[in-house]
Amino acid sequence: MEHKGDHFDVLVIGAGPTGMASAIEAQRAGFTAVLLDKGCLVNSLFHYPANMVFFTTPELLEIGDIPFTTANQKPNRQEALEYYRNVAQHYRLDVRQYQRVLSVTGYDGAFKVQTVNVRAQDDRHNQYHEYTARKIVVATGYYDRPNYMNVPGEELPKVMHYYKEPHPYFDMDVLIVGAKNSAAIAALELWRRGSRVTMVHRGPEIHRNVKYWIKPDIENRIKNGEVKAYFNSCLLEIRPDTVRIKTPDGEQMLKNDFVFALTGYHPDYEFLESLGIELTRPEMRPVCDPLTFESNVPGIYVAGVIVSGARTSEIFIENGRFHGKQIAEDLKSKLKVARVGK
Repeated sequence: MEHKGDHFDVLVIGAGPTGMASAIEAQRAGFTAVLLDKGCLVNSLFHYPANMVFFTTPELLEIGDIPFTTANQKPNRQEALEYYRNVAQHYRLDVRQYQRVLSVTGYDGAFKVQTVNVRAQDDRHNQYHEYTARKIVVATGYYDRPNYMNVPGEELPKVMHYYKEPHPYFDMDVLIVGAKNSAAIAALELWRRGSRVTMVHRGPEIHRNVKYWIKPDIENRIKNGEVKAYFNSCLLEIRPDTVRIKTPDGEQMLKNDFVFALTGYHPDYEFLESLGIELTRPEMRPVCDPLTFESNVPGIYVAGVIVSGARTSEIFIENGRFHGKQIAEDLKSKLKVARVGK
């Protein structure tokens, strides 16, 4: 099954900014590296809202010492996608897109990673692939695992856990569940493009961590009655044309066309545990060396937001991008024999 050229010193699972930074630092240290991702390059950023503007300044998103230049004080999604494409080309990163990892077997120094090509599920000849690697870095992020509400009707096609753009929801009754950044941004964009927007949130108000230029905007829309908001409330049921919510004033049935359940996301704990990585409870943090990020499984490292477990707000691109350097330092001390040129 193994193809020539599919053995690497370092195999990185996840081709986001942290995974890219890990591969870059491994290459700089003299090792061969490959990146696998079940989606596209920086898949999570690609699925951000189309008009999203980053909270941070461009230099804090930089990896591999490549400058992120933009005319704006804060870069937007499109600029970030272009930047990371350029970085991948500059370092000639070997990125295998649309490769979902099915299993990791073997041991430190001799891992086998089996993948399936998500674009060729009906072509049995090209469907599966096997890689071998001496070390594994897991940088899978968390944006692809929504926190489900577990309410009746959540499986209906009108229910979404990601918001992309407002146009398809013009002149529609839209319910947004949540009151953090993504919920506030979606509510404002949808309202400004002609949607009738209602928000429902378990807490007493818009979350305090909402970006400082967005929070007063959404609060004023609610105050003016332009966006309807039910606080200290929760969604009970989703039906084809309505939703049922519980409020401090009792249950209410609202006319509804679409639901955006923007209730947050979490790392793929099941995948981490399938690798043998221990997770601490209740934080669900992977057990790892804080200096090298090597997990309790010898030869398997963790990087990026998954290091923080359920506390996904602790690590962003801004600090996760440095994990690769610490991992590369450890690789240099453990893989000296097989370094390129030796």
